[in-house]
Amino acid sequence: MTTRRPVRLRPVPVARPVPEAPVDPERTTLYSPADLYDTAAYAHSLDARAYSWSREPHTRDRARIRALHDFGIDEALDAWIVGRHMVGVMGGHAARRGDPSYLDAARLGHTLGRDHVVATGGGPGAMEAANLGAWLASYSPDVLHTAVEELAMVPGFTPSIQDWMVCALTVRAGYDEDRPRATSLGIPTWFYGHEPPNVFCDVVAKYFRNATREAILLEICDAGVVFLPGAAGTVQEVFQDACENYYATPDRVAPMILVGRDYWTAEVPAWPLLRRLAAGRPMEAHIHLVDTVDEVAALIGPGRRA
Repeated sequence: MTTRRPVRLRPVPVARPVPEAPVDPERTTLYSPADLYDTAAYAHSLDARAYSWSREPHTRDRARIRALHDFGIDEALDAWIVGRHMVGVMGGHAARRGDPSYLDAARLGHTLGRDHVVATGGGPGAMEAANLGAWLASYSPDVLHTAVEELAMVPGFTPSIQDWMVCALTVRAGYDEDRPRATSLGIPTWFYGHEPPNVFCDVVAKYFRNATREAILLEICDAGVVFLPGAAGTVQEVFQDACENYYATPDRVAPMILVGRDYWTAEVPAWPLLRRLAAGRPMEAHIHLVDTVDEVAALIGPGRRA
């Protein structure tokens, strides 16, 4: 009989252990993709080194550094979102570049990014696709399709994060020109550091504590949250957001939109429970179940939560 290791100790880090913290506990700004991918080899990058360091045995000093770092990211994010309206796109990391589900998420981000900042968990899969679409919001849909086709040359971050990273950075460089405004935010975590952050965010608020990151990601999405088909993590986000709306005052309820009628009613039947929870409450008029991403934009609000 095998003994399961705690989740936070799995999987094996992608970089060698480092004795000193690679992050600045006094950091006052959000990250850019270039900050996290600061070397040509992913295994030597800040992102990989920070993940490796976070997997080392816990000590009071390391806990202090992580807490101070995350507090600094909190303050930087609070400052950055002023004057911007966020719409969240939640979905799984498993969507592979070029797959129909990836393209749908990219088209969704492209549409929403015209009027809002698209906020995701900042990782691969549907998260990357939505950030990509928003990042290219000022370009035509044809340009977006071309970018997805170029990314599909390396469909996923396994078996090689290095190849996945290089492909994405190459695509970004091909379209990296001055854009009128920031359209894309990623909020990943080193708790899931084996899933690399995507490079199509204007800014990245990366945290050590996943619980903090999850709560903040949903809290700042004042214009609403879109839930694409996903697994346990996405289901958790559905009901975490539902709880926030359940207890919110009427002027602070933001839309919740589940995409994929069959998925959310039969395969993962979260919709019936969500609808039951919402019955008779202010949030009831703000939960929606749709078939396709093309129906989403009309349901997104202008921004409500403080």
